[in-house]
Amino acid sequence: MSYDVSAAVGHAGGSSPLLGNFVCRSPLMQAVVRQLVRIAPFRTTVLITGESGTGKEQVAGLIHLNSHVRNMRMVTLNCAAVPETLLESELFGYTRGAFSGAVKAKAGIFEEANGGTLLLDEISEFPLMLQAKLLRVLQEGKYRRLGEVEERRTDTRVVATSSRDLEVEVGKGRFREDLYYRLNIFPIELPPLRRRTEDIPDLVRHFIRLHAGEDTGMKVDEGTMQALMDYSWPGNVRELQNRIERGVVLADSDILEIDLPSSNGMSEHSEFAVAIPDDRVSIKQTMAELVPAIERELIRRALVETQNNRTRAARLLEISHRSLLYKLKAYNCG
Repeated sequence: MSYDVSAAVGHAGGSSPLLGNFVCRSPLMQAVVRQLVRIAPFRTTVLITGESGTGKEQVAGLIHLNSHVRNMRMVTLNCAAVPETLLESELFGYTRGAFSGAVKAKAGIFEEANGGTLLLDEISEFPLMLQAKLLRVLQEGKYRRLGEVEERRTDTRVVATSSRDLEVEVGKGRFREDLYYRLNIFPIELPPLRRRTEDIPDLVRHFIRLHAGEDTGMKVDEGTMQALMDYSWPGNVRELQNRIERGVVLADSDILEIDLPSSNGMSEHSEFAVAIPDDRVSIKQTMAELVPAIERELIRRALVETQNNRTRAARLLEISHRSLLYKLKAYNCG
């Protein structure tokens, strides 16, 4: 099945954008492609938001690929994966002797990405104490290596992603307002998979070829495809890929069986489908049964979204890491 993406997005100049295997049959994703094609030639900072697993890194890569610096480096920093104590040196580099263990000078990622693109993945996890220094680089293009007096310059296009609502983070005092507005010059919001179900058949075929090979005869039957389109996908495209990969690995024939939870637990308009008992059951008893079930489902989703990273899951749930471990043990789901 072919699909003329350039016709769908109306690419300027008549040339097709470089999209690789990016699936954008749905109107929502066609709108995203139009946005990225429009902004790619400019050096403007871009903020890509959306739920975890929606493909924010892929969109960032497409912005770089369709830019005038596509032949330069694109460097990625996962802000949630680097310890706060090491983040400044990762960003700006350091000179020999700047701190214990700095036996030789090291370039930071702003230096490595100079002339190209820097992706700051999950910028919402960026420590508050370093946000002023990041803001200065974005505004003035200047920074210093740790232990160095001389200022260096960088001409780096910055793309940031966030699974969190940065306006909410600003309101809670966890993110600088001035940095938010500096990053949010051109926002792109990615829809969750449950709102772009037209893309699911193409995504399924793509992931089958990815994990089983281009010449594979593997496929899913009509009933399975319908089940995949009816499922709510709390983990979005990443969850779909993981389930297709599992189906390929466990396949006994060319017809794949895809393991899905027995209950969605979520629809477009409500977070949980809750069955309310009749009036013979007390409110107290009902709450005692429903609250743990809802809490367990929220924990499950947080673990799916963070790929079982318990530290990030606890942060997403706004509870302590210790509380999460306790609840995992109590609900026997860890």
